[in-house]
Amino acid sequence: MFLSLIGNIIWIIFGGLIEAIGWLLGGIILSLTIIGIPFGLQCFKIAKVQLAPFGKEVVTTNDSGTNLLMNIIWIVFFGWEIAILNLISALIFALTIIGIPFAKQSIKLAKTSLLPFGKKIIK
Repeated sequence: MFLSLIGNIIWIIFGGLIEAIGWLLGGIILSLTIIGIPFGLQCFKIAKVQLAPFGKEVVTTNDSGTNLLMNIIWIVFFGWEIAILNLISALIFALTIIGIPFAKQSIKLAKTSLLPFGKKIIK
């Protein structure tokens, strides 16, 4: 618990807050249209993890055909770019031993940003 708190504070200071704000803004913009609301909700979910990823897990709760279709649309329009950026971030973090826990969180965020539909965030 204490280590998760320390990890989250360090994460927020070194970019987690800025990235979470970006996800929130993206969610607001996507939610302006009726078609974009499901995608905006996924942005809000990812913003929650982006702000404080330590101590949270992302689990698959629903593998329905609708979620598969929505994930495909997500990947085509924005998912793959965001996932690549998170993987690059993980590689940079992994250059030092101290950065390895942060690299693991970046990989978790890459998976979530690639396929967000049907996922749930738990503590």
